[in-house]
Amino acid sequence: MIPLLHDFTGATVLVFGGGSVGARKARRFAREADVLVVSPTFADVEFGGAERIRAAPDADAVGEWIDDTDPALVVAATDDGDLNAAIEDAAREAGALINRTDEHGERDPESVVVPATVRDGPVTVAISTGGTSPALSRYLRQRIEDDIDGAGEMARLTGELRAEMQADEVDPGRRRDAIRAVVRSGRVWKHLDSGRTKPRQVAEDVIADVTGDLQ
Repeated sequence: MIPLLHDFTGATVLVFGGGSVGARKARRFAREADVLVVSPTFADVEFGGAERIRAAPDADAVGEWIDDTDPALVVAATDDGDLNAAIEDAAREAGALINRTDEHGERDPESVVVPATVRDGPVTVAISTGGTSPALSRYLRQRIEDDIDGAGEMARLTGELRAEMQADEVDPGRRRDAIRAVVRSGRVWKHLDSGRTKPRQVAEDVIADVTGDLQ
């Protein structure tokens, strides 16, 4: 499986199953997508603002739900393996991506595994074990959270500096070396981590050292 980042803005994610697993999937996508959760009952947990529809479609009816909602992704999170299989078949027939929560290990083509993610601003790190060990994914996510603290601010800072150097028509090779030097500079990271107000000034000093130009 190849990891990709997918923009779900304006798309629909259709979740079958209102238990804790379905709720977790709903929360995962509710920030970007329009999430619909279909289930005869719902666990007393947070669904992230997803729309909950009380219904109990059988294997023959799930295709109608998929046709009516035109989802980009279908999540089969019921406790009925046969129903999940029917949901998967209907999703594939409709050309939608499919995530089955009751399958682990090797997946069929066009299957989706939802990774554990760590976010800091525009920086996203995804961890996946291919669905074989969600517990390990969560453990690694917790370890990585501290490691990328400040990465979002570094991404914004270097993005601004890169754009300015492009506008000034700085040689691409020198520009690349300068931005790499900023990213690897302990001084810049220290100012980002400490909440000081001058990380940009320090970054410009690093760039000046690399390019030999006054910034």
